[in-house]
Amino acid sequence: MRPSNPSTEHDDRGSAALEFILVGLLLLVPIVYLVIALGALQGQSLGAETGARHIARVIATAEDASDAAARSDRVLAAVTADYGLDPGAVSVSLACSPAGAECPEAGAVLTVTLRTTVVLPLVPPVLGLDGLARIPIEATAVQKVSRLWGAR
Repeated sequence: MRPSNPSTEHDDRGSAALEFILVGLLLLVPIVYLVIALGALQGQSLGAETGARHIARVIATAEDASDAAARSDRVLAAVTADYGLDPGAVSVSLACSPAGAECPEAGAVLTVTLRTTVVLPLVPPVLGLDGLARIPIEATAVQKVSRLWGAR
């Protein structure tokens, strides 16, 4: 039996805790960022979907065009405030079918599309990185306009 030589043996005591901490941090930080980014995307997409649905509903049930414009502006303001949407990045478009009809029109099918962008969290505005880290979100809602719209 050979006597042990302390200079040739490697002392591994204490390295497991260090490896666990290092690997844990390397895996934990991206996972936490992913959860935060996906949460931001989900919140903004729910806001866009809610806005499109409620705007379509208030336009379809409005008395006339001026009432529809006022009500849809109030809904859009409430949705952008509630869901934290950037008012400058939100755009709303209306389309009616049959094609060529005045929008909105009695008996038409109204399609409301709400578009916005989400900036990923913790992306600095250095060198325009925040512009590259924008994710577009679009939500569409369809509502049938009453045959009596505008005739009340």
